[in-house]
Amino acid sequence: MTRPRIRVAAYVIRNRAVPEVLVLDHIGMPEAGTQVPAGGVKSGEEPEEAVLREVAEETGLLTATVVRQIAVESKPHPDTGQPRRTTFFFLQASAETRDAWNHHVKGAGKDAGLIFTCRFLPLPLEQPLADDQDAWLGHIAPRWTTLTVDSQ
Repeated sequence: MTRPRIRVAAYVIRNRAVPEVLVLDHIGMPEAGTQVPAGGVKSGEEPEEAVLREVAEETGLLTATVVRQIAVESKPHPDTGQPRRTTFFFLQASAETRDAWNHHVKGAGKDAGLIFTCRFLPLPLEQPLADDQDAWLGHIAPRWTTLTVDSQ
């Protein structure tokens, strides 16, 4: 049996008149879809450390803080089918955090050299995120559950 890849994902929330969640898109890879910051946990790294690192690496945002763990999801990777286990976290960002920016990923990891367009979207989301990454938003606040055609 193959051991699952251990990952973390971040719901970085900015509280304004309407709460907003930080999302990103890969410039040059529209097929990847809109996502939240997420990635692998390094050997010996605590999940809370990993989620802050992933947010910093993928968005450049260094001021987010972990509020709490939301859920642990075990499901296969949508492209490879390989097992993976993702821990979702609720993080907070300052209301003064800018609305949108491009971030150039540095370092030696697999995302090095990629450019992400980062922005905040109002909650609830009008469209699901890639790979159903928005599935756990309603566990932070039920009113944040992504709107669907059926629920409108």
